[in-house]
Amino acid sequence: MMTFTTEKPKIALLRALQLGDMLCAVPAFRALRQAFPPAEITLLGLPWAGSFVQRYNHYINRHIVFPGYPGLPEQPFSQTAWDQFVEQMRGEQFDCIIQMQGNGTIVNDMLQQLGARRLAGFHRHDCQMDAEWFTEYPETVHEINRHLLLMKHLGIPDSGTQLEFPITDEEEESMQEVAPFVHYEKYVVVHPGSRSSARQWPPCYFAAMADHCAQHGYRVVLTGTAEEKYLTDYVAALMQHKAINLAGKTNLGVVAALIKNASLLIANCTGVSHIAAATKTPSIIISMDGEPHRWGPLNHELHHVFDWTKRKSFTEVYHRLCDLILMEQKKEISLSKPVAIQLGAMGFVAQ
Repeated sequence: MMTFTTEKPKIALLRALQLGDMLCAVPAFRALRQAFPPAEITLLGLPWAGSFVQRYNHYINRHIVFPGYPGLPEQPFSQTAWDQFVEQMRGEQFDCIIQMQGNGTIVNDMLQQLGARRLAGFHRHDCQMDAEWFTEYPETVHEINRHLLLMKHLGIPDSGTQLEFPITDEEEESMQEVAPFVHYEKYVVVHPGSRSSARQWPPCYFAAMADHCAQHGYRVVLTGTAEEKYLTDYVAALMQHKAINLAGKTNLGVVAALIKNASLLIANCTGVSHIAAATKTPSIIISMDGEPHRWGPLNHELHHVFDWTKRKSFTEVYHRLCDLILMEQKKEISLSKPVAIQLGAMGFVAQ
């Protein structure tokens, strides 16, 4: 296993990406923390990731904002910000920086500027690094397993693929303020937004799915960011039944709490899809990027993923929803049937 000469090593993780990417790396973060309990682990992430570190502070101690680099699309590059970052990183004197950003073609050379005692992570044939600490980037495996393979290469035991999404008491309370029915009525969460409008399923399909749920006794809760409210408004307008539109009224943690307590999630966004996987909430996910093998939930019994880039069949998706609701109704009928129970030697029967 990867070893250090100090009892409390300083380890940095380069993963300056968005929510869905970060959630898929949580099992690897968990394995790393279990392997090195006293380590100081720092995420080199995008500016928004401070809240991610706060949520996962049992695995990651600190957050340093990664300023961007030429060739990385997540944020614009500033030479001044980069120079300041390099100076800061050299002053940190990390025992190891683990590259979890990607295949290494852009960032592996970059990392050598940062003054760490050791580098580890992914590499490829055109950006080869020390094979003892770097492993070939596996192009075809699921994102969760990709990072667990890296941990395995470093001699760190696997701690399982289950995702996590901690929800605070304050977020639970906020959920009950905006949706007081959650603990006594069944409902579905419909999340029609996505970071890219090109990856959004048509609103009319979301509306039809939501109406079917409403027809069968489910409340429909629409979620999204403030910027996505125009989209949830459109879905609500297309529906025949009334929906509860919470777009822009909740933060990420409250959305997660809503998903956790829901009967079903319907979405085309990988971020909320991973939250449903973490909370073990059944879901119907429309994959709009053509990579469900990489980003889709691993539990195919609980989560139903449709690759829209290969087969654009609303009928197929709709029929799956019908089947799921029918199965749930059968469970409810089975549970509500009176059961004869014999009580004692006298043979009294109660129902």
